[in-house]
Amino acid sequence: MEINRQNQLKLSQLRIMVAVADYANFSEAALSLDMSQSAVSHAIAALEEHLGVVVFVRGRHGARLTPVGEQITELAREILQRVDAIYKVIEGDRSLKGGHIRVATFRSVASHYLPAVIARFRQQYPDTILTIDEKLDSPHVEQALRDGLADIGLTVLPVEPDLEAWEVLQDEFVALMPPHFQLKGDSLTWKELLSQPLILPSSTSVLMQKLYEHAAEHGYKLTSTYRVRTDSTIVGMVAQGIGASILPWLSAQPIPAGVHVFSLPIPLERPIGAAILADALHSPIVFAFIDMLKNHQGKPSAAARLPKAEP
Repeated sequence: MEINRQNQLKLSQLRIMVAVADYANFSEAALSLDMSQSAVSHAIAALEEHLGVVVFVRGRHGARLTPVGEQITELAREILQRVDAIYKVIEGDRSLKGGHIRVATFRSVASHYLPAVIARFRQQYPDTILTIDEKLDSPHVEQALRDGLADIGLTVLPVEPDLEAWEVLQDEFVALMPPHFQLKGDSLTWKELLSQPLILPSSTSVLMQKLYEHAAEHGYKLTSTYRVRTDSTIVGMVAQGIGASILPWLSAQPIPAGVHVFSLPIPLERPIGAAILADALHSPIVFAFIDMLKNHQGKPSAAARLPKAEP
């Protein structure tokens, strides 16, 4: 008898077949499935007709699997286990018991802010999988959200209208002065800062645009003697006494011994936020992680470690 492939196998038929095999009885299987015995019998008959083989031998003592029925039932168990696993993944993603969160951010936040948040989050949601994708800068982080490559982006605020964001951190720009530098007064002045050769990223750098604008607003022009792209290289050059620099506190970490750190003469901070794609659907676990970011205690800050700045 040829298999009827016009009608696909139904999961309900496979579940009924496995139940009958487990109980070796149509009536007991029907009770376990909360079905009538006639409905179970009809489902098995339809399955056998579809497959073109006899799955069960019926008798006064119940139902017994045929040799081919044993093979089919074993495969059906595997299929149902995989289907159940699929639904567990879906349920975990929709609930707070599991799921997968993809976070895009830039190096300084990934290295010096996220680890503490992740450790706390894992204590509360141990079954959640977290993927951290380090990007070059904020525009790359935000593009990852638009491309569907990340669920949450930690980026510098403000963001474009297609994104929704919440501030989670204020990262202060600090002046890094070489080991031989000696402060003349109670706080660093623009004159002292600009008297040093400056080691800075390019003025076109997304990271530094706000800084260059800040200095210009207060009548000062930042002219770099050395233009260096990598934060760690800049900090290393300051530690060697080559010059001074200005970087966000997180970007400057770790700061070597001997490097003097000051607030700017007129303090400046960059707000960092947790952003999501505004029109996308997000699972509850994504918002749970955002709440953890917003409410995280012990946020890294330069303010408590630095002399109070005066204009």
